[in-house]
Amino acid sequence: MNRRQALDQFQLLAGAATLGSLLGRHLPGLAAAPLSQLENRDQLVLGADRGQVALTDSTGKVTWKFPLNAEVHDLTLLAPNRILLPVARDRVAEVDTTGKVLWSYKAEKVPENKQRIEIHAVQRLKDGTTLVAESGNRRLAIVDPDGKLMRAIPLTINNPDPHRDTRLVRATPQDTYLVCHEGDGTVREYDLSGKVVWSHKLDLAGRPRSGGHGPEGHGTEVYGAWRSPKETTWIACGNGNRVLEVDKAGKTVWSLEQKEIPGIILAWVTTLHLLPSGNVVVGNCHAGADQPQLFEVTRDKKLVWQFNNQSTFGNGLAATQVLNLPEGTIR
Repeated sequence: MNRRQALDQFQLLAGAATLGSLLGRHLPGLAAAPLSQLENRDQLVLGADRGQVALTDSTGKVTWKFPLNAEVHDLTLLAPNRILLPVARDRVAEVDTTGKVLWSYKAEKVPENKQRIEIHAVQRLKDGTTLVAESGNRRLAIVDPDGKLMRAIPLTINNPDPHRDTRLVRATPQDTYLVCHEGDGTVREYDLSGKVVWSHKLDLAGRPRSGGHGPEGHGTEVYGAWRSPKETTWIACGNGNRVLEVDKAGKTVWSLEQKEIPGIILAWVTTLHLLPSGNVVVGNCHAGADQPQLFEVTRDKKLVWQFNNQSTFGNGLAATQVLNLPEGTIR
């Protein structure tokens, strides 16, 4: 059975299940809308904040939205009307813009987990399975199209905490997994057995640690990591207020520091989009209403465009996907 057949079978079994019924509450029906064709610098942005998931353009126009009372640190538009994201602390789902659940997986606590589960990362893999990071369980779960656990990959965590075990997790072309351990301030790369094959620990870059989620806060709570075609690793440093590109030896080959772009101050750096041109789109969370939530910068650190939609999203916009970017963009 292929993934599409499995999803069709799941829909028949689920009947009229919706995201609202899955979580024990009603969601109003929403008319699905096709993605618009926009000019290069008129960006379509999918995001989750202020208790909703929405697709907007750079003018602030909302293409569609639906309510979701969940902490969303990762989301992906899989097709024009299919979104993969966490919908509760312990559950991920693929939903459409009418609120219908097309697929779901609920993580169950392992015996060693005496606290709770939190899911901060989910990715659909190229073979149709789904990668889920289970904080609290200290593992990665590989889930089949029927929502069943196929494989569990144990994680190495020095400072266990169900809220801080993981942030984003991404598969690499080498069939390994880059895991951001927020509580450890470390990116670790794992093979399928759970062996750590590479790691990079963040430092404070010569600045003192300070509290707060905004630009005033500074630490090593890493958020995201991606492997580039050059086999370097790009890191969204969270409250490190910076972006790093490091080589296999851990040497920094490129960086963007907190105040390098005139008029922009980095706060909690979350998502990155790596464009084929060498440009990067940076997610800038908790930076304040006068700062962009997203912006694109060139390799020589020239600002290309910026996005700030405080009417739909707010200061807690961590999970975003910019949709009309060139083919080959990595996120």
